Amino acid sequence: MRLYKKKLLIILMYLKKLSDVNYSMFNLVGGKNASLGEMLQISEKLGIRIPDGFVLTTLVYDEYIQENNILQLIEKERTIRDNDDYLSNMTKLSCDIQEKFMEGKFNEKRSLEILNSYKILSKYYDLKKADVAVRSSATTEDLPNASFAGQQDTYLNVTGYDSLIFYIKKCMASLFNVRAMSYRKNLNISSKQVKISVGIQKMVRSDLGSAGVAFSLDPESGNRKVIVINSAYGLGELVVSGQSVPDEFIVMKELLNDYKPIIDKKLGQKEGKLVYANRDGIELKLLSSREKNNYSLNDFQVLELAKWIVKLEKYYSEKTNRYHPVDIEWAYDGQLDQMFIVQCRPETIHSNKNHNILESYKLNNIEKLQDKKLLEGIAVGDSVGCGKVKIVPELLHDLSQIDFNKGDVLVTSITDPDWEPLMKKASAIITEKGGRTCHAAIVARELGVPALVGCKHAISKLEEIDDITLDCSNGEKGIVYEGKIKFEKIITDLSKLPEPPVKIMMNLASPEQAFKCSNIPNSGVGLAREEFIINNYIKVHPLALLHPENIEDKNILKKIKKISKGYSSGEEYFIKKLTYGISRIAAAFYPNDVIVRFSDFKSNEYRNLLGGKYFEPQEENPMIGWRGASRYYSQEYEQAFGMECKAIQRVRELKGFKNVIVMLPFCRTVEECKLVLHTMEKYGLKRGVNGLQVYLMCEIPSNVILAEEFCKYVDGFSIGSNDLTQLVLGLDRDSELVQHLYDERNPAVKTMISRAIKVCKENNVKIGICGQGPSDFPDFAKFLVDEGIDSISLTADSIVKTIQELDSN
Repeated sequence: MRLYKKKLLIILMYLKKLSDVNYSMFNLVGGKNASLGEMLQISEKLGIRIPDGFVLTTLVYDEYIQENNILQLIEKERTIRDNDDYLSNMTKLSCDIQEKFMEGKFNEKRSLEILNSYKILSKYYDLKKADVAVRSSATTEDLPNASFAGQQDTYLNVTGYDSLIFYIKKCMASLFNVRAMSYRKNLNISSKQVKISVGIQKMVRSDLGSAGVAFSLDPESGNRKVIVINSAYGLGELVVSGQSVPDEFIVMKELLNDYKPIIDKKLGQKEGKLVYANRDGIELKLLSSREKNNYSLNDFQVLELAKWIVKLEKYYSEKTNRYHPVDIEWAYDGQLDQMFIVQCRPETIHSNKNHNILESYKLNNIEKLQDKKLLEGIAVGDSVGCGKVKIVPELLHDLSQIDFNKGDVLVTSITDPDWEPLMKKASAIITEKGGRTCHAAIVARELGVPALVGCKHAISKLEEIDDITLDCSNGEKGIVYEGKIKFEKIITDLSKLPEPPVKIMMNLASPEQAFKCSNIPNSGVGLAREEFIINNYIKVHPLALLHPENIEDKNILKKIKKISKGYSSGEEYFIKKLTYGISRIAAAFYPNDVIVRFSDFKSNEYRNLLGGKYFEPQEENPMIGWRGASRYYSQEYEQAFGMECKAIQRVRELKGFKNVIVMLPFCRTVEECKLVLHTMEKYGLKRGVNGLQVYLMCEIPSNVILAEEFCKYVDGFSIGSNDLTQLVLGLDRDSELVQHLYDERNPAVKTMISRAIKVCKENNVKIGICGQGPSDFPDFAKFLVDEGIDSISLTADSIVKTIQELDSN
């Protein structure tokens, strides 16, 4: 759009058309207006929409404070001392300055120019009095190293000349609200150095549609591969200010042109929306039930917005000759059914952060802490955790009834997937039972939380202790000390790590950890576990979603209905949620391989899912019972496995993640392998079609003994050393009573592994390992490399240490 190209004669430098300003005028129009004008100039070329308007430059501000004797008040800021009275003195000065702004007047010439500009803007949009946004644009906003976002005020749905003048003055006055003055002081910027421009921009009728913010990277981890969009119904202020929990959409950049790569959607907790008030301004209106339970953008709108964001990021990166991620405010006009960008600023956190720097932890003066030692156990992770002891002997049905706060140390007997909400809050975890590969250990590693497992009598010994420190930084043995012990951070420059002698991949289950973990050097994901996604994101037994008619408990049915709201059916809920979980992991590590293992819950774990008791048998030893491949082709479970296949198909064909490889767990016989492949094909997944590879978990002695036969039906092996060690040595890896015998380095286990590697090499089949052993034992990792293994897959917290130790050997 171009507004009144030759219709309006504006005095040079005081008022300017929005389409005539750009970044070269930063000191004249401020960061926000400079960005809007720049975008407006390139909008036709990029195929994006920006609402038009006009700008009051900083010269108007200079003139106004001079003619209304405000400058003297502003200079008083220098006299405010940084003492106990600082905040009260600053508040009083702020009120005095803003009051002076509101009492002031524009001179006749400037008033006429503002009136004429507003009239022509209204005429351009075929309106008698245009509804406009009055936007602040300070000369310290949207800097590459400090956004100043939200420091000054913006006013929406301003209509008529008198209202426009009133809100222009309020906008300029907001340069001196307390938060803006304090923000500048923290950055050592004097208020005399700062000026403000005011942008007058046609409103987008998002009160009839939706609005929000978006980033051209993941704002939490800084991952550059994705776009994150937050959205809510109505005007965008609720999202921008953080007053609403918006809908969230995550989109993969690289695949946008050929696929529909929305890799995650989360329905927000939306209660109200901002709409036009009867006259000027806005008001809050409650959402309808339909709006609460539906997404505020459809997939087409999400993808259109994502494509625009990619274009803007590319434009500004080329213009500045550096990577330039952007922070966007957008609005969807429900009246015109069109998307608009209403603000674009540089992202200032991750674009200025060195992601090659990794932090680790170590206790100080450890040799002097012997008298504070309370307990020892099997260490999980290599970090340190401090906090208040909270003993939770059993899990209550209502987790809110458990007195457990973020940062507490969880002490209990043993955990299962139901405990994970508490575990996510914990600064450390201690269990009396279990070994290095039990549930508590696996989840703690994925959360990056230090844990101590197999720690007998932990509950009784810590019962009267207040604060403790758990040190897992010294190898296999973890130690609990009384009190909060000081520790130091160890900084590692990942860019200086040596090249490993073998492909280093990552074990990962949580989609929420994927973007952060992908910053660690890796060659992809060697093990992504579906059961974590099912337990944490889906939460319902798959057969309960397919056959709710078999569930007698009305309370369970009610919970299932609530969890799956917004989806057309239980099947659609399961498939989409699993698709999004896998897609997040696939996107984070794209284009490297991501090996997704089909679900490997045991029957007792499946029973813990909502509705599970109606579909699962009671087994005496579920560890070697109905698990893994034996479920997939069975009459009782095949339909549920079919949903897993459909999710993988969507991930690969609809989202475009051809880097996803599937893996079969606990496949006991060659005939069973063939049956599973046939079942997969029945539900749309055929090995070799569109490059689909199928791997086998090599975790049962039969997988090794018949390795040559298995090689005919799969593209790769992944040694599951946890179960392989258990089954070769004939012990329960969850039992602390035989934990002293559990060792992947046992000659019997190493002989099996050596044979598996040799057979795979002879048959040109890839082979890696995804068990815990290489993470814990450098000599075991070296053994694998010497045997010629293709890849070693490790937990995220073990990768740097293992690469360094392999280099030293």
